[in-house]
Amino acid sequence: MQRRRLAVLASVCTLVTGALFATATRADAATGCSVKYTVSSQWPGGFGAAVEVTNLGDPVTSWSLTFTFAAGQSITQLWNGSVSQSGTAVTVRNASWNGAVATGGITSFGFNGAWTGTNPVPTAFALNGAACTGTVTPSGTPSGTPSSTPPAGAKTKIMALGDSITGSPGCWRALLWQKLPAEQVDFVGTLPGQGCGFAYDGENEGHGGYLVTNVASQNQLVGWLAATGPDVVLMHFGTNDVWSNLPTATILSAYTTLVGQMRAANPGMKILVAQIIPMNPSTCAECAQRVVTLNAAIPAWAAGLTTTASPITVVDQWTGFDTATDTYDGVHPNDAGNVKIANRWYPALDAALP
Repeated sequence: MQRRRLAVLASVCTLVTGALFATATRADAATGCSVKYTVSSQWPGGFGAAVEVTNLGDPVTSWSLTFTFAAGQSITQLWNGSVSQSGTAVTVRNASWNGAVATGGITSFGFNGAWTGTNPVPTAFALNGAACTGTVTPSGTPSGTPSSTPPAGAKTKIMALGDSITGSPGCWRALLWQKLPAEQVDFVGTLPGQGCGFAYDGENEGHGGYLVTNVASQNQLVGWLAATGPDVVLMHFGTNDVWSNLPTATILSAYTTLVGQMRAANPGMKILVAQIIPMNPSTCAECAQRVVTLNAAIPAWAAGLTTTASPITVVDQWTGFDTATDTYDGVHPNDAGNVKIANRWYPALDAALP
């Protein structure tokens, strides 16, 4: 069967992870790495992928990279290393000539694989038994399983992620911040807060006009995560995708990509995903039903991806929200709508705090 090159590498996942490398000769080595996993081509039943690993820690003399396929994929051919696979668990070991990787050095391998149904990218990697943590572990520091909570006494970093409903100005964030213990939380993001009538911790990732499908395919979240290091993500995303008449399956696939990137940055990430508020814009009579269709699919999607280390909690922002009284244009919340959104987020977020 002829292979067909993907026009857009929607399955590309750039993973910046830590505590991945462990030296073969020193037990107290500093460890850390970045991994770029790229689906370079895909065709019915098969795909090609490239994996590039940059060593951010001390030099290593040999390596063994492990990861898990989430949808039963298998590797059929691999180059620049050797592979073994047991079920969904994959181990790739260095070839005889590429085991040594200096600090800042890069090693890579590629493979062809088989898939059925879906082909999501792996979301967590480890090398030489060291779990990925998202940071370089200093020499002498144990590099075992990362904690799912911030260190004792540290504030929990919370990222609000979405489009204009989250960030323009997204005053539900200000109301939510008021309900939380200020000494325990730190709202983070690359965007500053906007005026909501009182001072609050307003940093966020609410990008007006953005589509979640574009953020996923362009790997934009990777940089935002690296810059802010959140422990919890609140995601209300997809309104512009619905407006653009993108299929529910496409939107959920983007969600899956973002979850993988969150877990690559922090394997203990707690993820709160909204069933988005209703839409009834004057220019889109079909949008209301499209939102219903998307929201109906979110719980099963979340149940299929949630883990003990990184739970996904679905927050119902749709029920009880009326576009006639809670928005000013059929899409964006007014003051009454902001109160409802904050009140719906609060119990789930409070439960996610240590």
